[in-house]
Amino acid sequence: MRDNGRGWVGRSWGWAAVALAAACTGGPPEMVLPDPDPPEAPLPAPEDVPVRYDVDLTGAPTQRVAVAATARHDGSDTMTWWMPVWTPGSYLVREYARQIETISAVGADGAALPITKVSKNRWALAAAGQDAVTVRYTVYANEPSVRTNWVHADGAVLVGAATFLVPDGREDQASEVALTLPPSWTGSSTSLRPRSPGQGHRYVARDLDQLIDAPILAGALHSDPFEVAGVPHELVRMGGDGVWDDTRSLDDVRRITEVIADFWGMIPYDRYTYLNVVGDRRGGLEHMDSTLMMVDVSAAHDDGAYRDWLGLVSHEFFHTWNVKRLRPAPLTTYAYESEQYTTSLWVAEGLTSYYDDLLLVRAGLITPEEHLSRLSEAIPHAIGRPSTRIQSLADASFDAWIKYYRGDENRINRDVSYYRKGAVVGWVLDATIRRATGDRASLDDVMRSAWARYADEGYTEAQFRALASEVAGTDLTPFFAAYVDGTVPVDLTPALDWWGLAVGDDPDAGSPWLGIEVSGDPPRVSEVRRDAPVFEAGLNVGDEVLALGDRRATIGVLHDVVKAASPGDELALWIARGGVVRTVPVSVGTRPRQAWPLAVDPEAGRAAALRREAWHTQD
Repeated sequence: MRDNGRGWVGRSWGWAAVALAAACTGGPPEMVLPDPDPPEAPLPAPEDVPVRYDVDLTGAPTQRVAVAATARHDGSDTMTWWMPVWTPGSYLVREYARQIETISAVGADGAALPITKVSKNRWALAAAGQDAVTVRYTVYANEPSVRTNWVHADGAVLVGAATFLVPDGREDQASEVALTLPPSWTGSSTSLRPRSPGQGHRYVARDLDQLIDAPILAGALHSDPFEVAGVPHELVRMGGDGVWDDTRSLDDVRRITEVIADFWGMIPYDRYTYLNVVGDRRGGLEHMDSTLMMVDVSAAHDDGAYRDWLGLVSHEFFHTWNVKRLRPAPLTTYAYESEQYTTSLWVAEGLTSYYDDLLLVRAGLITPEEHLSRLSEAIPHAIGRPSTRIQSLADASFDAWIKYYRGDENRINRDVSYYRKGAVVGWVLDATIRRATGDRASLDDVMRSAWARYADEGYTEAQFRALASEVAGTDLTPFFAAYVDGTVPVDLTPALDWWGLAVGDDPDAGSPWLGIEVSGDPPRVSEVRRDAPVFEAGLNVGDEVLALGDRRATIGVLHDVVKAASPGDELALWIARGGVVRTVPVSVGTRPRQAWPLAVDPEAGRAAALRREAWHTQD
């Protein structure tokens, strides 16, 4: 095992766990560690950087960003500039160029140059005879998320794909970003390399991938540096002053960092930055050397919301390995102007979702009981929703570009979450591997073996499945055919039996049920499940519910009438649709199970208890 120059986590076993798994499977995976991230070259002098972005944030109160992008030119007649349409980690074409309000161009002498839009995200610049050009444009920034720009009087969240126009053909070249901040703002933070402490808010990216992959925070920032295995890390907060507990969050983030780095056995970066925006939004997006997160301020005083945030931290940091460096093969090189399809997001996101809470248990930040409760919340997405009988996990991954981020009232019937079902499949897969090897190998070993073998070139779906079978010492093809490629309900039995768990009752299962979901006053139908009595009766989303039987409809009345009915009773729904009042007769059914609460089975025995303890503590 070779040191990658980034600071190895101190482990006595190194990659021994994979070797141990191989010993019981009849042959080890080839232990070829991926090449380390290349060491950073010395920063080029400012005059040697081919592309420079001057980002003026003094217009932040109007939610506008003014950018001047200056690039060298070879004097040819035309120069093309383009903007990405999506950002890695968020699989949706977001059309960032739609937020560009004004655009113009000048030559090195300051004279105006013609610039013409030639497609939705590309501009042609008439630059004959020019050795340098500057494109000036303004970006409207009012989308508060981790995938888009959000600028306001008190701070800025800048996402590379939504901010920077790129000179065509310069994707491999370095660029410099210089920020101009309002006087009241105190700082900026990003994983880009700073020009120098004494040169203001200036940063350098070695190429386009690094420029796009490094979000920027600017405003009144609070920063807490820390080290793990001698590698510098930083937790940066914007918002939440006087409310957020920086001491607690720093201790917990440090612990998460230690445990996840320990899981993988190495640290692949020079430094890492957690960017945390405290406000009224939630979300996170992974990057090579940083993550951008948003957390609702309620997490400052609500333990459940705070644990959700810790799960987000764990999830995004785990992605530093699984997704940012260990990628599905179709994503090894980013095509920023078009979709890139893969059936492996259940590995990239689903298995990360399995580990995010599990590693919180191993870090001592949630209890085993809390972990089981949180895992229980994912089970309906693998069993209980009508969509699980329509869409496979592989198809959900492939369709992420057109479905996952575009949920509507029919999502419960049509779409599967590769996050949540992927987590449940990962849980059962972990148990299956442990049983097959007598607990000498696990999904942990599959992930570390995948890192060792595929972190450079990426893995195909077939390669990942073959590796899982290799570590398990048995052919897992039927497992993947049923639960990844197929729509067979996931059988929880292997996981329940192995770890001595039981599924508790759903107290509402079997009760009288119409399956009607309404909102508003007067109530309107907001969702119709495919397996609900109202679906068979022909109720439509958007129908206004006027009465149920002889009672005028309110949300409370609907609940009370159905609760007092018996399965098989016929009820009349009076609705208005398209301005016409009509009656929809519906037969009361029985509510299907919609909750699978996990708990320890007191009858499981000592061996299962020991396996469960190992699962929650081993690495």
